[in-house]
Amino acid sequence: MTQRIAFIHTVGFLAETFRQLMRAELPDVHCFHILNESLLQDLLRGGPQEAVYRRVVEQILLAADAQPDLIVVTCSSTSPAVDIARRLVNQPVLKIDDPMAAQAVHAGARIGLLCTATSTVGPSTALLHSHAAAQGVCVSVHPLVNSEAYGALMAGDRSRHDQLVRASAAQLATDVDVIVLAQASLAHLRDSLQAELPCPVLASPPLLMLEIASRMAGEQKKV
Repeated sequence: MTQRIAFIHTVGFLAETFRQLMRAELPDVHCFHILNESLLQDLLRGGPQEAVYRRVVEQILLAADAQPDLIVVTCSSTSPAVDIARRLVNQPVLKIDDPMAAQAVHAGARIGLLCTATSTVGPSTALLHSHAAAQGVCVSVHPLVNSEAYGALMAGDRSRHDQLVRASAAQLATDVDVIVLAQASLAHLRDSLQAELPCPVLASPPLLMLEIASRMAGEQKKV
């Protein structure tokens, strides 16, 4: 039976990013994408978290109605809502940062969390501590937020965004054992940052794709 994955996004360009990744790496798996940009926009505007999380859960329930084998939520900032939705649907729901967080807590005790969206800090910090607790290790999380970089990206100035992120990463690298790029919008810088910095640099999309491939292979063996 053909496998199917539902992706839920809050940033427009991520839908095309994951379409391309799926075509390149898992071309036999069908997927569909649900995009609701208002969710992240409202979090960044300081909207009520409970109302936004309720809408995130509604998006996950909508995806579940289509009977996919796996639901993937690609927004780091809405992570707490996924914990609620997992209790309401039959399908597994994967957070984009789950595989990265699991690897990060093994890479070192001091984890640098590089963000450009302020809404990411709390959920991503909590996710790292959750994975650390599950694996029986103790970590400290050191966030660094560069809101100016996010503004540049939203204005279409990718060059300025990248310049600002590189500067923040270099600053963070002096005090941590590993750097986590907390948003998928930073992932394109991972390889160059890894070449420049003295500590490991982790990004979510490649690790997520490895996890998806592993899960799909496991599902095939069950059939």
